[in-house]
Amino acid sequence: MLSKNKIKYIQSLKDKKGRAEHGVFVAEGNKMVGELLHSIPCQLLVATSGFLENNSVPQVGELIEATEDELCKASFLKTPQQVLGIFVIPSWDSQKVDWAGSLSLMLDGIQDPGNLGTIIRLADWYGIRHIICSPDTADVYNPKVVQATMGALARVQVHYMDLPEWLAAHSGIPVYGTFLDGENMYGQTLSASGVIVMGNEGNGIRPEVAEYISRRLFIPIFPPGSQSSESLNVAVATAIVCAEFRRREIYR
Repeated sequence: MLSKNKIKYIQSLKDKKGRAEHGVFVAEGNKMVGELLHSIPCQLLVATSGFLENNSVPQVGELIEATEDELCKASFLKTPQQVLGIFVIPSWDSQKVDWAGSLSLMLDGIQDPGNLGTIIRLADWYGIRHIICSPDTADVYNPKVVQATMGALARVQVHYMDLPEWLAAHSGIPVYGTFLDGENMYGQTLSASGVIVMGNEGNGIRPEVAEYISRRLFIPIFPPGSQSSESLNVAVATAIVCAEFRRREIYR
């Protein structure tokens, strides 16, 4: 049985303050929870009898069998599923990352939770294991971000840092950024390692970050010179750029 106190506790994790206080975040749904259970410690698992009968559950801090009605009261979703998990927020050590030998993403002020979650999911698809975010980027453990990742948080590490400071400390790494006045990316040399910077949905990449970018890229419209939308959604743009980097790596 899921008590009122447990429901209140789960609901408190909807806010960043509650997550920071307890050091945990919420994930919901069979696939999402199933992915995370094998990679991040689970403090509390709340599941229906149907889920528990059909799934092998590893050791967790606390397991509560709940009815669908009880899950509805605790859930952040409009249509709750069979399981909800509370997971410990990981502590990633950026000092142990081989930044020079891998391809990473850098997000400068991404505000929309759906965009951030989609970008994390894209990073997982393209084998990008690390994302560096500015402090004002949306919280990766916001429930909307978590759901949009579709379990990619099990494999992608997200680091929040001062971007200009980080770039200054890693000056030997190739840094790419997308700009409306950049060079057609399909005609540029793209390395197998480095950092791809994606900017804020409305304002793009900040000047203090842009000064560290060595290659300014532009995703061209087709046909060239035609009337088109002012810009691409940042998650869509990220997918196009990452796909081109990985395509070059395969056919290099």
